[in-house]
Amino acid sequence: MTETFTVPSTTTSARRPAKDAVLAAAVDQAREALLEGGAKDVGDHLGMVLEADRLATHYFAATSPGYEGWRWYVTVSRISRSRTATVCESGLLPGDGALLAPAWLPWADRLAPGDLGPTDRLPYVAEDERLEPGYLATGDPEEDRIAIAELGLGRDRVMNRKAIDAAASRWYAGSQGPDTAGTKAAGANCAECGFIVRIAGSLGTVFGVCANEWSPDDGKVVALDHGCGAHSETDVPPQGHEWQQSAPHLDETDIEVVAVQPAAPSGPDAEPSPEEDPIA
Repeated sequence: MTETFTVPSTTTSARRPAKDAVLAAAVDQAREALLEGGAKDVGDHLGMVLEADRLATHYFAATSPGYEGWRWYVTVSRISRSRTATVCESGLLPGDGALLAPAWLPWADRLAPGDLGPTDRLPYVAEDERLEPGYLATGDPEEDRIAIAELGLGRDRVMNRKAIDAAASRWYAGSQGPDTAGTKAAGANCAECGFIVRIAGSLGTVFGVCANEWSPDDGKVVALDHGCGAHSETDVPPQGHEWQQSAPHLDETDIEVVAVQPAAPSGPDAEPSPEEDPIA
């Protein structure tokens, strides 16, 4: 006996739900459900979308400040052959042009240079593309541990060439590089200054550390062709005194001369005037 199987066709499009006059007429019912649920600033009815048979969603404009482009929605349905719509759910959805928050990113991914505070602590990155092994592994974990932890022959990871070049480019283009107003006004560069401390490694051919307490770059990595006004070998021409020393000039044209009577003698031996003598 031969069995016959019917394979459903995959070329036909899905059937669209028919129009539903009952759900389409439930505009006031949908608005009332929003207001009873605590929604405020419900605007004009924007239309209805028939989601499936006997299931539709009404949309209303959201008129609250800051919610431009957002819209309220109310989903309604009905049972077969019923003339009464039932509210299923309601809420607020963004529409075209709505202001949205940026996509959420983990803290470690959204952290940018300069965001880290003095007491913050970054998570460990096992596959950091800026680092490479700081020693040549022997293949024996115990020997490698002794070499690193006990003998101090190296670090687990060090910066690779790409990271070193990126740091050099960042420093050289920054405020301690050669293209600053202080460098142009200094008259000499840091390579000739007695307060520069050279650093080891390949970076030492371009950078040093300023150790001049009078410099605005004290304690910072500076390019050797950087400069500032606290350079050890520069000077300024004499400026003179702020106050010129000269004889004072007396202007008598505005002086009014007034005659002053000599003061009467005072004290126990002074003779009283006729006005003051009670016997006279």
